[in-house]
Formats: sequence, C-alpha cells, structure tokens
Amino acid sequence: MALESMIAPVPSEAVMPFVGFLIADKKWELVPAILATSAGSMLGSVLSYTMGYYGGKPLVLKVGKYLFLNVHDLERTEQFFHRRAGTLTLFISRFIPVVRHFISIPAGTGRMPMIPFLLATLVGATIWNSFLLYLGMKLRDHWTIVQKYSHQADYVIIAALIGAVVWFVRKRRKETAATDKAPSSKLQAPDKSQVPNSK
Repeated sequence: MALESMIAPVPSEAVMPFVGFLIADKKWELVPAILATSAGSMLGSVLSYTMGYYGGKPLVLKVGKYLFLNVHDLERTEQFFHRRAGTLTLFISRFIPVVRHFISIPAGTGRMPMIPFLLATLVGATIWNSFLLYLGMKLRDHWTIVQKYSHQADYVIIAALIGAVVWFVRKRRKETAATDKAPSSKLQAPDKSQVPNSK
C-alpha cells in the first residue's frame, strides 16, 4: 500500500481484496489490517509529498523512471490539483484511479500545509482501503459460487489481460515515438560572439 500511494504501478484493487480474504479466513484481524494498510498508504503519500516539496518535478522524474512513471498521468494530476487546490480536492482524489497515485506530488510542490495533507490522506486512504477490504471479505464468503463459474470466466479474464498488455505496449510505443520526434527542450548555450560587451 506504500507503493500504491507513490508512483509505482501497484493498484490497491489488486492488494486490498486479498487482505479481506485473509480476514474472512480468520488468518488476520480486521482492525490491525486496516491500521497497517492505512499506515502504508500514509508512508507512501508522505514520501511522494517530500519528493515534490524538496526536489520538485525534476527529482520525481529522476526517481520515477525506475518505477515506470507515466509522465502524462503526472501532468494530468498536477493540472487537476492546481485547478482545485485544497484539502477537499486531496480527499476526493483518494478515490480516483490513477490520480490517487500521483496527487501527493503536486501537493508537495504546491507547498500544501502538512496537517491538512495528513488528515485528508489518512481519512481518504482509510475509507478506500476499508471499502476494498470489505469487498474482499464478501467475495470470500461467496467463493464457492465464484469457483462454480470460474472456468468460464478464465477465458474472459485471459483475453482481457492479453488485450490490456497489447494496448499498454502500443500506447507506450506511441508516447515514446512522439517524445523522440519532439524538438529538444534543452537550452542552447549562447554564442559568445553574439553576447554584447558589458564593459
């Protein structure tokens, strides 16, 4: 959950339901599980906030390339945050796919006060985590029904996964090609012969 709250591609939808499975099987306790997952969400969010606050976008991009950072998603989240900057925006963003991975970064670069940031993050992340955990518990309770139709669903899931992988690879190739064709944004060193004499 710490990774999910940062820029790493670890969706909470793939984590929390299985926590619910373990609770339904009496292998984990409910309250400690919620506390642990909320603490993980807070840790990841604070790390992202810190990167944005002290390093800004250059540091985020430098670190993010090792975590498959999607620059387009980051820029879209920045625009979302700066248009509606505030505690309520941060809270709502905890329930929005993709945005919740990145929202702590513009909160840091925008120097959002730490106390409102921590409160909105804690409440939003805890509600979202608990919701997914509850779904996992209910799914576990009806697992016999799921197993009954799982063989038919396997083909649909496999086809969907293959389609998702193909779409993702094509999308990244197009983004890479567009980036390569774009003109370089690096600043050119001034020609000394064209610099006026200051004497």
